[in-house]
Amino acid sequence: MHLSVSELDEKIVALDVWHLALPVNSRRDHGIGTVADAIEIVIVRLTGESGTFGYGEASPWSVFTGTPEASYAALDRYLRPHVIGTRIGDFISVMKLAQKAVVHCTEAKSALESAWLDLAGNLLSQPVWALLGDRHRDRIPLSVSLANPDFDADKALVQRLVDDGIKFVKLKTGFRDHAFDMMRLEYLKTDVPELTVRVDYNQGLGVDEAMQQVPEIDRLQPSFIEQPVAQHEYPAMAALRKLTRAPLLADESVFGPEDMRRALNEEICDGVSVKIMKSGGMRRGMEVAGLAEDAGLPAYGGDMFESGLAHLAGVHMIACTPNISLGCEFYQATYYLVNDLLEQPFPIEDGAVVVPDTPGLGMAVDMQRLHQFAIRSSVQSG
Repeated sequence: MHLSVSELDEKIVALDVWHLALPVNSRRDHGIGTVADAIEIVIVRLTGESGTFGYGEASPWSVFTGTPEASYAALDRYLRPHVIGTRIGDFISVMKLAQKAVVHCTEAKSALESAWLDLAGNLLSQPVWALLGDRHRDRIPLSVSLANPDFDADKALVQRLVDDGIKFVKLKTGFRDHAFDMMRLEYLKTDVPELTVRVDYNQGLGVDEAMQQVPEIDRLQPSFIEQPVAQHEYPAMAALRKLTRAPLLADESVFGPEDMRRALNEEICDGVSVKIMKSGGMRRGMEVAGLAEDAGLPAYGGDMFESGLAHLAGVHMIACTPNISLGCEFYQATYYLVNDLLEQPFPIEDGAVVVPDTPGLGMAVDMQRLHQFAIRSSVQSG
């Protein structure tokens, strides 16, 4: 990947950061934690000398990747000095510096990368996927996760999903008891047979529980089972893989390429969930998917608690990554947030996400909503 076109000789003159709380429409329980009332995200904006903008989003979760406060500080304090005054064409070298400037904070690095590529794409009148590589798909099948502890509410959502042409759902399990998980899965398999059902524990089980419960879930034939145990339980993941017919996906066990190599060496999974917030950006996410492909394992386009802006970054990554073949879960902008940050609705048609052809990430941020939901900000470009 090279950004050496003359338009990219201009320098970045401002980096602005906002910490937001976006209201959501329900409670969601996952194996490792609960989200209710609002999600907290961090938005970064880069400004070029010509006044052109690029936007990126950091979508952390304190029990999974990190905190919004850490993402905010990483961008505002630790990454800013490596960005201001830099040529836009120096993207690769600056991202290498970002890896060393602050440890962890993969969400902040992902946001910086997204904003940088959005800015470059806007200057070059090219979509971000064209800067990353060749586009291999223009639509991505959408999966919607079911995680409401009130299953009657999720049943109503399922009917809406069927009406909208959604064909995949992912049942979040492990946050209550096994009987509740079995009941919900049996309902979906029996009463809504047109849906393909996946299962995701989000590390919700202890090792002994997993060895008993996961094979029972497997008998109901979900299309995959994701991360039943804690991320460090590599031996348990390897053992569970041998007990199930359904493919076993790794999520929390695999953040970046380094983890993917270990996962392959220890044979813990049949596939992997790729998330730009885990990996630290689109390019590292593509590297994770590439390593899985070399081993013959498919990948899935996962997400965190995101607005449509972060969804778009994931869409561009998946568009030019052939091995992310199991669809995506970029549903929150449409089905979970009370108000998204994009000016126009996130592009979903007939159960699939449509890959934008327009420059940059492809859609504009609603600045009125950005300011409305901001908790704090560091804005220097007016």
